[in-house]
Parts: sequence; C-alpha cells; structure tokens
Amino acid sequence: MSTQKVRVAVNGYGVIGKRIADAVAAQDDMELVGVADVVSDWRIKVAVKRGYPSFASTPLAADQMRAAGIPVVGTLVDLLKQVDVIADATPKKIASANFEKYRTVGIKSIFQGGEKHTLTGHSFVAQSNYATALGRAATRVVSCNTTSIVRTLGALKNAGLLKKARGVLIRRATDPWESDHGGVMNTVVPETTIPSHQGPDAQTVDPELDVNTIAVVAAHTTSHLHAWNVELTRAATKDEVLAAFRAAPRIAFLRA
Repeated sequence: MSTQKVRVAVNGYGVIGKRIADAVAAQDDMELVGVADVVSDWRIKVAVKRGYPSFASTPLAADQMRAAGIPVVGTLVDLLKQVDVIADATPKKIASANFEKYRTVGIKSIFQGGEKHTLTGHSFVAQSNYATALGRAATRVVSCNTTSIVRTLGALKNAGLLKKARGVLIRRATDPWESDHGGVMNTVVPETTIPSHQGPDAQTVDPELDVNTIAVVAAHTTSHLHAWNVELTRAATKDEVLAAFRAAPRIAFLRA
C-alpha cells in the first residue's frame, strides 16, 4: 500500500468548501495543498487564519485579494499543477465550466450537488455506492437533502424493509450571509413541480429507491426538515426500524 498522501485542492471556500477543507486537513492520508476563491472578505481570511495556502481562482481576483491583504500564493492554474484531485465547491454553473479545466490537466475532480448528474455521469453517497466511484475521473456528491434521503431510505432498504417512500421537504430559504440577496419572510414558498428534484436525484445514486418528494422553502436560515410517509415491505416493530437506522454509519439520533 502506498504511503504517499493524496494531494487535494478545494476550489470555492464557502459553506461547503470550508467544511471540505477542514475535513481534508484532518486526514492522515491527505494533504490540503490549498484553497482557491474569488472573494477577499472574512471568508477567505478564515482559511488564512487556519494556515491553508490561499489561491485566487482568477487573475482579477488575485489583485483584489492582495489589495485586501490576503497572502495569495498563486492562481488556480498554479494550484492545479500541484494536486491529484480537486473538490469544486463553487456556485452553480461555475463548477460545470471548470470541469474541462480539470480534465485538460488530467486531475480528478469532485463536484457538489448544485451541478447536474450529467456533468460527471456519476452521483455519490459513500454509504450507498462507494464501489462504483472507484477508478472514476470525476463524480458529484449530491446535496445535503439528497444525501439524507439516500442514507435513511437506504438503511431501511438494506434491512429489507423499504417498499416506497413519499416525502415533504421544508427547506431553509438562504444562507445567513446571503439573506440580503433574497429569501422569504413570514411565508412559505412551494416548489411548482412534483416531484421536486431531490427524489429523482436520490435515484441517480440508487436507482432502486421508490421515492417521490415535494418541497417548500420556509423563512429560516438553519437546517432542513423532512417528513416521510414510508410503506414497508412487511409489518415491523419500532425496534426493528430503529435497529436498521442504528446499523447505518452516518445516522445519528437526537432527543427533541
């Protein structure tokens, strides 16, 4: 077994990217080579404070970051020359434009759930389809909502209990620092299509899931809530259902 660490970059140091960077930095078999972004505010300054080498995603951003006192190591082009894999956590559509950059220089890439499944042809939840990602040049980690669906319904499926599931998702309206850009107040906004994208998205990870979802956006900024109507394959006790969830490695129980 190779003892060489996997060299990792993170492009986009926002709500997703900062968590990826912290997770990579905590691994014994990975090296966080650097993070890239276009911002020059407190967000990238957190990366600097943590000791993460900071790169500019564009030449223009490099000038702005340096003017703000950010110790810019180089550009995204420079960063790509030093890594084996990049986790792209940039906003929707920007990541898809980056896909060709990564493929051209021959590094593996991981995208976040805001991108389409068709971008990489593979969608990933470690608990469900880890083996199918081996050897691939690119994959997409689905959204937090879709990941939750795959983990919980997958746990019931693995226990032989899941027949079908119909869910309602109450989603937060916006990230706290973007609340001045948009969002809702004192109301809820239903998505106008059924199913909402989360159910079909879960099926890109596990096509065998019989799942359908509808979603609404509510006036809060922390977390999402799922309410499920699940039909089991047979009669089951409460303890059997709880045991199925406890057998899954990434499901936690909380007392309300």
